[in-house]
Parts: sequence; C-alpha cells; structure tokens
Amino acid sequence: MTIVARFEIELTRYLDADGAALGELPAFASNRETLVELYRWMVLARTFDQKAIALQRTGRLGTYASSLGQEGVSVGLAHAMRPEDVLLPSFREHGAQLLRGVTPKELLQYWGGDERGSNFAVPRQDFPVCIPVGSHAPHAAGAALAFKLRGEPRAAVAVFGDGATSKGDVYEAMNVAGAWQLPIVFVATNNQWAISVPRNAQTAAATLAQKAIGAGLEGRQVDGNDVIAVRQVIGEALDKARSGGSATLIEALTYRLADHTTADDASRYRDDDEVAKHWKQEPVARLRSHLTTAHSWSKAEEEALIEACAAQVEQATDAYLAEPPEPPEAMFDHLYAELPSALAAQRDAALAETPE
Repeated sequence: MTIVARFEIELTRYLDADGAALGELPAFASNRETLVELYRWMVLARTFDQKAIALQRTGRLGTYASSLGQEGVSVGLAHAMRPEDVLLPSFREHGAQLLRGVTPKELLQYWGGDERGSNFAVPRQDFPVCIPVGSHAPHAAGAALAFKLRGEPRAAVAVFGDGATSKGDVYEAMNVAGAWQLPIVFVATNNQWAISVPRNAQTAAATLAQKAIGAGLEGRQVDGNDVIAVRQVIGEALDKARSGGSATLIEALTYRLADHTTADDASRYRDDDEVAKHWKQEPVARLRSHLTTAHSWSKAEEEALIEACAAQVEQATDAYLAEPPEPPEAMFDHLYAELPSALAAQRDAALAETPE
C-alpha cells in the first residue's frame, strides 16, 4: 500500500472562554483601539438584534433570524475584509453588514419586507441577504471569476451555516473555485444546528472544514467565539485569495443561542442545560473580559458604549417606522432591469387598482 496524500485540519484559537490569552496574540490584537472597535461592532450587532426581535414580537417587523452568540464570526470576518471585497451573506450576518456600511435602518427595512433595504448606500457591490440555504455560494464563484478575469486584487466572501455544507450548491461552488483557482473565502458558520437538525445528524465528517479537501482547497477551523482568531484566520485567507492563492473553506465553531428564527421554538429540540453551557463561551463577554484584564476597559467605557449603541439603534428604528410604505405596484420594481411584458401588464393592473 502506498499513501498518496495526507491532510490535516488546524484549529486556531487565541483567547480561552474567560478571555485569557493562550499565547502570543496577532500583532493587531495588541492595539487597544482595534480591540475596542471589534468589541463595539459586536455590541452594536447584539443591540440591533434585541431591538429587531422586539419589533417582530410587536408586529412591526417580519420573521427575523437572530445572530445571538455568533457576533464574533460576522464582525471578525468583515473587519478582515477590504472595502473593494464583496460580501455574500446568508441571514445571520448582521454584524458583518453593519461593519461593511449597511445601516441599521436598511437592515430593518429588509426584514420588514421593504426591498429598498437591499439597496445599500455604502457597500454597493455587496450582495443582499440570501435566504435559500447555500444558493449564494455559486454566486460567489461568479463574482470571484469576474475579479480574476479583470485582474482585480479582490476577493468574495460567502458565509453560510453548517447545514449549507450538506448541499450541492456549496460543494459545486467549492469545486469550481478549486479548479479555476478563484479568489474566494467560504465561511461555514457552524452553530451546531441546521434549524432543528443537530450537526452530528447531518454529516459523519469529523469536521466541516475537511469538506474542502475533495475540492482541492485548504480547509481550516477557527474558534468563532474568539473574534481575534476569526479576524486573523479570515485575514490570512483573504491575503492568499487576493494574491492568486485560490480559495479557502473556514469552519467557524460557534453556537446559536437563540431560536432559528422568530418563527421557531428551539426548546422543542434542545434542552436549557445545553444552551447554558454555551452561554459561558459566547464572544461578546469573552472579548470584554480580555479588554478588562489586558487593556483596563472600565465600567464607564462599557456604559457609554452600551448607551451609544442603544441610541444608534433607536434612531434607526424611529426612521424605519416613520418611512412611508411603498405602494403595491412596487412589488414589481425590484425584479428585472426591464420588466417582461406579462409582468408589466400585472403591474399596470395593480397601479389601476391602487386608490389615489
């Protein structure tokens, strides 16, 4: 017998669950200002999350997918990106979208069923939220192919959940990324649950990162509750992608502390003890502990940050609620550059029935 290849999957972690450094930190993590910036974005994402759920529960927002417990993944990856890179999010990357320049009002508009919420003022080439599981992975391959053909030093970042790695869309995108050496970073946010299906029931693979091997890509694991580790690992993968080194699949280990969406009741398929265990590992408290111990983060600074994030979200909420709704015919206006004749007729009919 001849062994023709060997593969390894590395796990990267810099902070333990209590925020203590496990060894030498990356250079950027020695900068207090940078760590405070990362912390601020995670706190803002969680503050937005809490408000969005409250709005949904009171009938002022549609079904909403919470990112509670996953802020380290979205904030870490977005902080590693450059403005010219392109984000292709699924439906829990609120922190990444906010950091990239999507406003809280735009996010509320999207989740409120207003397509104007996907017309981002700042990250104009970032893709809108993708609800179908994994279907945006091939879109990432298309964007990355365009970057390569144009000779642009840019990368696409496609983010999806652990359940998406069981879909053909994701494998096909990874396969073409490997075959064509495309500048993509695939991020599988492993929050342990594909709606109500646990991670161990959907795949027998020891890691999700090893699914990269069959596509000829590098596969890595990162502690998704350690925003420093996420920032570092994604940054390395992006540098490689932009310099012609092809794609990477990164499995970010985290946990979904909330229901799948506001239409779900997670208590039907997991117990409180399991969730409580993971609350001890969540990313916001972990970085706060590190800031307090290593950089003298004060109670006054904490209170000021919480107050500022709350004010920002409240201001966005007021603006969202004050926005007049679009007229019925607007449902046709975000589908095509040129509306097909059949739909144009339907739009005219809707317009004719709309009272003045």
